Amino acid sequence: MKPILSPNTQAILLLTAPLIAGRGTASSDLLSPGEYTRLARHLREIQHQPADLVSLDAVEILRACQPVIDESRMQRLLGRGFLLSQVIERWQARAIWVVSRADAEYPRRLKARLRENAPAVLYGCGDKDLLETGGLAVVGSRHVDDALLDDTISVGRLAARAGRMIVSGGAKGIDQAAMRGALEAGGKVCGVLADSLEKTAMNREHRNLLLNGQLVLISPYDPSARFNVGNAMQRNKLIYALAEASLVMNSDFKKGGTWAGAVEQLDKLKFVTVFVRSIGESSAGLDALRKKGAIPWPNPQDVDSFAEVFNVQVPSATVSPQVGFSLFDESQSADTTPKTTVLGNTTLVAKNEIEPLTPAEIVSDTLPLAAAPERHPSVESGAVASASETNEPPRPKLTPAELLFSSVQEAIENLLCKQMKDFEVAAALDVSNQQAKAWLQRLVEDGKVEKLNRPVRYVAKSQKSLFSDEAQESNGSNGSNQMRSRSNSFLGT
Repeated sequence: MKPILSPNTQAILLLTAPLIAGRGTASSDLLSPGEYTRLARHLREIQHQPADLVSLDAVEILRACQPVIDESRMQRLLGRGFLLSQVIERWQARAIWVVSRADAEYPRRLKARLRENAPAVLYGCGDKDLLETGGLAVVGSRHVDDALLDDTISVGRLAARAGRMIVSGGAKGIDQAAMRGALEAGGKVCGVLADSLEKTAMNREHRNLLLNGQLVLISPYDPSARFNVGNAMQRNKLIYALAEASLVMNSDFKKGGTWAGAVEQLDKLKFVTVFVRSIGESSAGLDALRKKGAIPWPNPQDVDSFAEVFNVQVPSATVSPQVGFSLFDESQSADTTPKTTVLGNTTLVAKNEIEPLTPAEIVSDTLPLAAAPERHPSVESGAVASASETNEPPRPKLTPAELLFSSVQEAIENLLCKQMKDFEVAAALDVSNQQAKAWLQRLVEDGKVEKLNRPVRYVAKSQKSLFSDEAQESNGSNGSNQMRSRSNSFLGT
């Protein structure tokens, strides 16, 4: 099946991708990630998008972009159309797909967390939908002993039993052990590669796994790119950004990609909880990561305890450098006390949600969304009397966060006429999973939505009331008992 590349994606590839056909070399004129980000931002400001650079009006648009990127340089890059057609044919033969930040299929997790720093282009092979499911990132050194490899394989198997995807880098050692454990147990795996996507995808033992939806391989680098230390370091943030929690099985101290990625996550990015191995022989690297805020892995032995690691963040006895941004201002919540969970021998605090995206950040390479018209409830209801005429005090001005929340609250409650998981709500609203979780948590705290466990799902409390009211109006006590039974079944109790 021939891959369909959007006009925006074709333009972005021409500007940023090496387009390696066989053993060719990359153009030295390619826009760097930073240069492309500045160009994308400038195009939005002048009400254009990447596809316009190859349109009939391209000459004028290129000239308008001259203050950001040299016009002649962009013309040379955009003139590589024949080379692009060659590599597209090559990718097609190997079932490799390509998405850009301008495409709706681009992983929401990457765009929500990395924002403008998300890779302009993502190459992959396998089921793209797996990239929206989160999971556990497992990382570690290449050279480890057999005992540690066995422990890592066990983590992958337990993740498969719990229905959680393993996200890793595909390197020898820890990465491949975690992935192998999950795949052998029938689980799902995402491999974020720093090189050789094409070669890995063509591997015979991988083909069936890719075809049956068990495995997805992705890379921000050309499918034919060879290993590069810088690329290996840079892709680490993608592993963490695609996951819901992370586990460092082993790490050298102050050197290597595993150390650099974990430190970046703990000190700067703070996307997910960072756990470190807590059994077996210790190491200077793991000890140092704990001092930076990483949490000892609680060594779950069953599905239920494994699921708990995705709901926690930091030991309650410490002030963690991992504390993220709250979606809502602290003054808006009646109870700002973190919810604690006992996991093994450790008391943990529920993790905070990431900061929400603005509309322009959600579609960072396309034209900005039109601003939503301001709503005036009093006018819409026909009541246009002023506050002085009704003797009512003026209403306090809502913050942007409150306005946003009020606009989605009704939509979420309508969705939750039946039980739904957070990622299902996220898909229905076309927002990131973290954004959906933040809204759901707010509704739970406000008493509008009930959170059910094992597995975690949500239902609007108004639905429970509806069932209860219908029961009272039915045929006496027998009708009430029948309706209560139906309601309990619906809620999974």
